[in-house]
Amino acid sequence: MESKDLTDKQLKDLDSLFDLVSYRQLKDFGNISAKNKSDGSLVTNCDLWSDKKIVESLSIIAPNEGVLSEEGGKLVPKTNAYWIVDPLDGTTNFAAGIPYWSISVARFTDGKPQSSFLIIPTLKKKFVAIKGKGVWLNNKKVAIKNNQKSECVSLCSRSIKILQKKPNSIFPGKIRLLGVSSLNLTSVALGQTFGAIESTPKIWDIAAAWLLLEELNCSIEWLEMNPLHLSAEQDLQDTNFPLIAAWTEEKIKVLRPWGNLLVEK
Repeated sequence: MESKDLTDKQLKDLDSLFDLVSYRQLKDFGNISAKNKSDGSLVTNCDLWSDKKIVESLSIIAPNEGVLSEEGGKLVPKTNAYWIVDPLDGTTNFAAGIPYWSISVARFTDGKPQSSFLIIPTLKKKFVAIKGKGVWLNNKKVAIKNNQKSECVSLCSRSIKILQKKPNSIFPGKIRLLGVSSLNLTSVALGQTFGAIESTPKIWDIAAAWLLLEELNCSIEWLEMNPLHLSAEQDLQDTNFPLIAAWTEEKIKVLRPWGNLLVEK
């Protein structure tokens, strides 16, 4: 069955949901402890509350559409339209008192992101991307820019190891580590950095930012597995999607020799 675009009411209900979750996260920030999950990453009670609230609300806002979430089910839903949720991307920052994390939610149809929502509570920023229609920041359309001048590149904490593999080579950019995969990629989409290299992002880390990049004419190169090749009921708990994102294909070429170091055998 063909999946329809989200209605104005659904978009309004989602906006209210994200306001509620943002409020709770800001209230908990600085007053919460974290524990380690089996994969070594951190989780807080606020992660779990946020995940539960978003997943339960999506079942009302978009009934009969499946959900895959970081703190919940990790199987690709069988429904044609489904949601991918990272309720608090940047838990390490959140738990350490660093005011930089995001709520990252994307709706997929026919295996591709159709709409996405990325919220940065501390900066009071809400991004909405709609396939083929563009990106909005706090309800204002984001213009596609073709004259970016940033010299910065975002790396994740695990991709920093590529510098050790080429100790005698000069990295082609000023390195920034934000500690949040979704926001590393968003920095590329907004022109704050000209590229990003992500070593071990999970699908929920990249789902929302993926559409922002596409709608703002940025380039993505999947270094190993392409998430367009997902299949229903595929278990993504331990699947990584290493990638390079950049303004243009030319910038991808600049970063490719470094990104390839992540996946060389």
